[in-house]
Order: sequence, then C-alpha cells, then structure tokens
Amino acid sequence: MDGKPEAVVDLDTIQANVAALRRHVGSAQVMAVVKSDGYGHGMLASAQAALAGGATWLGVVQLPDAIALRRAGISVPVLTLHGSPDAPHAEAIRLGIDLTAGSAALVDQLARAAEGVGQPARLHLEVDTGMGRGGATSADWPGLVQAALAAEASGRVRIVGVWSHFACADIPGHPATGRQLEAFREAVALAERAGARPEVRHLANGPATLTLPESYFDLVRPGGAVFGLCTLPGGVPDWLRPAMTLRARLIQVKRVPAGTPVSYAHRYATGRITALGVLPLGYNEGIPRHATNAAGLLSSRGRRVDIAGTVNLNHVVVDLGDYPAEAGDEVVLFGPGDRGEATAQEWAERLGTISYEIVTRFTGKVPRTYSGVTATADGDPTRRTAAATSGETAAPDATEDAAARAGETAARAGDTAAGTGETAARAADGRAHGEVAAAI
Repeated sequence: MDGKPEAVVDLDTIQANVAALRRHVGSAQVMAVVKSDGYGHGMLASAQAALAGGATWLGVVQLPDAIALRRAGISVPVLTLHGSPDAPHAEAIRLGIDLTAGSAALVDQLARAAEGVGQPARLHLEVDTGMGRGGATSADWPGLVQAALAAEASGRVRIVGVWSHFACADIPGHPATGRQLEAFREAVALAERAGARPEVRHLANGPATLTLPESYFDLVRPGGAVFGLCTLPGGVPDWLRPAMTLRARLIQVKRVPAGTPVSYAHRYATGRITALGVLPLGYNEGIPRHATNAAGLLSSRGRRVDIAGTVNLNHVVVDLGDYPAEAGDEVVLFGPGDRGEATAQEWAERLGTISYEIVTRFTGKVPRTYSGVTATADGDPTRRTAAATSGETAAPDATEDAAARAGETAARAGDTAAGTGETAARAADGRAHGEVAAAI
C-alpha cells in the first residue's frame, strides 16, 4: 500500500468561482490567472474550467506556459505577466500571445522579433505604480510609451494593454492602494495623451477584484480567487469555494501506551493510550516541517486529529486517539471545509503563511485527479470525469457530487447578484474616472 496520496481538483468549482467573479465585477472582463501550474491545480485543466465559467482572458507568468496553452488549442487572449529579454519571443508573436514590456529596451527587442516573424507583437505596457517589481518607474514611463508608439507606427507592435499591480490590496485600508490607483490613472492618461489607444487597462489583482470596484477599469486579474483562495484577512467570501482537496491513506496503524515518544527528537509523547497512524506525506511532498505537532489540522473518520511529532521527509505520524482506526483509512489534510476538514486557509493561518503557499507546495509531488467540467480545445464546455491533460486521472470516488456542490457555490454567488448592478455601477465610475483623467 502506497497510501495513495492525491490532490483532488474539482473543476466544477473552478467554473462556478469564475462565473461568480464575472457577476461580481459587472461589465469588466475577467482574466483568469493560471500561473504556477494553476496555483498547483493544473494549468490546462484549470484554464479550460475557467473559460467554461466565462473568463475571456488567461494570464500566466512564464512564456513557455503561454505557449503550452496555445499548443493545447486555447485561442482566447493569453498574457505573459513577466517581461523577459531572453524568452522565445518570436514563437510567442507567431502564436498571438500577448507580451508584457516594462522597459523601452524590451519594446525594441520585441519589435525586432516581430519584424522577423512578419506580424506585430501584442504588447501590454507595465507601469510600476508602487509594487517595486516589474514595470517602468514614473521617470521611465514616458520613454517606454514613446518607444512603444514608435514601434506601433512602424507596424511592428500593437499596444493592446496598459497595466500595473497592487502591492497592498489584501491589507484593507492601506494607504499605498489609493496612491497606486491614482498613479495608474495618471500613467494611463499620459499614454493616451501621447497617442496610445490600449484596448484594456488593468490593475485589479484577486484581492482588489473582491474589494475595490474602483480599480476594475476594463479587465480584472483574479488568480487565487479562481481556485477559492485569497490573501485577504479571513480568506475568500463564502460565495467562492476552495477547489482542491488533499488526501492520503494511512499505511500503518498501531496502538501504544501513554508516554510513548514519537518521531525525530521526541518532540511529542502520547498523553494516553492511543492509536498512531503513519501517513506517507512529509516535507518532501509539501507538508511544511513547521507543522510539527500541529493539532487538529488533519481529519480521519470525521474527526480532527493531530500531527504527532516532527514532520519527516516522507512521512508524518498521526495521533488518532483511542478510537477505531486501521491501515487504509483516509486522512484529509485540507479541502473546502464542507465536512469539517481544515481548509488551506486554516493551515495558512496556523502556520503563519498564505493559502497560495499551502496549495502550491504539493505541485509535482502529489498526483492530481480531477472531477467535473473541463472544456474542449475550442472552448466548448464538456462534462466529463476524465482529466484534461498530462495523463492525470479522474477521481472516481472523490467529489462524485461535484455538480451539486458547484450549484450550491453558484447559488451562494447568486446571493450577491442583487448587488451586482451596484458593483458594476461603482466599477463603471472607476472606469469613467480613468477616462476623464485620460482626457486631461
């Protein structure tokens, strides 16, 4: 018995989350960001589910990921959020992939690549409004805009978008957020006064999508929220649902007396007669080592149970209590929380991190299985229980009621629909504000 560890991804939930996000943002388009292998959920399967939910754009960080989406037959706009001088630009241009440019030098390089390909590069100009990461500073922004306009005039590029990224949108009331919003409006205004006519202006990441309608402009870029995750205090609202369940089976169970020391360095000793179980997941597979002695983060037979002692490279020991237990029993590490199990948000709060880190730790180390809705290459939603890609398998007994639960998620999202018109109006006000600023 290998313990059958698996990350079960409910694609119906991803679809429902995106549909709910679309309703929430009103007339703004939704770019589903599926970077980092879809936040550990599987990039292609997640992208297909997001498109089935109504996303009209996809976002990734690495250019090879965008190329992989195109080669899989996905034809919607795909933006690479990371502008790199050593990426395969010619192939990306040939495939119609949207590219980020945060410097005049990179614009020139992309223009040369486009000239070689014989078709214009689709550019999104990135302005650094306060993240201090990618993009042009306010001092360099006019030069970037001029370089892009010159390349556009020569027919080698097309300015499709202008964008930036919030640093503190997940800290409610942080003054940097308002400063970045105003800086973005000013950057868009400068570009438009210079002659740029971007199709989309986009600033809102996941937390801003959930809480800052004035930041929506033409397009929002939720990432973790697509998967039912968020870095806002308390996590996502109840109309979004976590899409991943991580589980495995015990490979050994034994009963021991009180006072039995457990695992490396004997950091744990049993306080009573109890059953100890061995779970074949450790810090190599993704369980943080500082989850050592974490109480109540695991679930087995409907009860919360404790990690007993030090997390090992490939194992943890579980204190199952003085209850019936046997090898082969399922242990759930985290899931949507419907059946009393911990969520990735709870793990994150307990361990002092964010839910994104929890779910992505298991990427490539634990097999993924899928259930629910995917989409065919041409974007036509198709219900099936087989995995979409990469030889990943369906989950025959996990989430067999996925469609019903997705319906419940959609219903919860529908509870917010009454306010959608108001949200859309506020978002429209934000876009109008940007348009007025652009005319100054």
